[in-house]
Amino acid sequence: MDAHTVVTLLACLRTAGVDVWIGGGWGVDALLGRQTRPHRDLDLMHDLEYEHLLVSVLKENGYAETFDARPVRFVMTHTSGLELDLHPLVFAADGSARQAADDLGATFDYPRECFVTGRVLRTMVPCLSAAQQVYFHRGYEPRDHDLHDMARLREAFGVSTHF
Repeated sequence: MDAHTVVTLLACLRTAGVDVWIGGGWGVDALLGRQTRPHRDLDLMHDLEYEHLLVSVLKENGYAETFDARPVRFVMTHTSGLELDLHPLVFAADGSARQAADDLGATFDYPRECFVTGRVLRTMVPCLSAAQQVYFHRGYEPRDHDLHDMARLREAFGVSTHF
């Protein structure tokens, strides 16, 4: 997944009226304002209320659903092999949101202030805050790219991480 594809996809979704926020590795790089490593996929958080529109726009642009782990997440893959890891959020009136963490009722919380902007190819993009990125990297054994991402956040923002 390259930076040009990220910016083009976000513009397409924005034009269709679909709000998304970048998480994962591209989210870290958006916060940093530069690409620091190759990315296999793009993690996008979206409002569950508009999921039907999101899926429709993606299908019109060559994506098909290839993995379903709802209510937590699902994956759509482009005919070229590009993958989107999609995370449905339920928003509250105060701008905060929740995401299912499992099918037993556990949730991930998204405080209103975690929805920020970053930069990909000098384009302002919606993404998740450094604190929210750290929050999601807890509770599992980190892989090499997780170690890389958390090190970049520590260097740039002085946040503490558990690895």
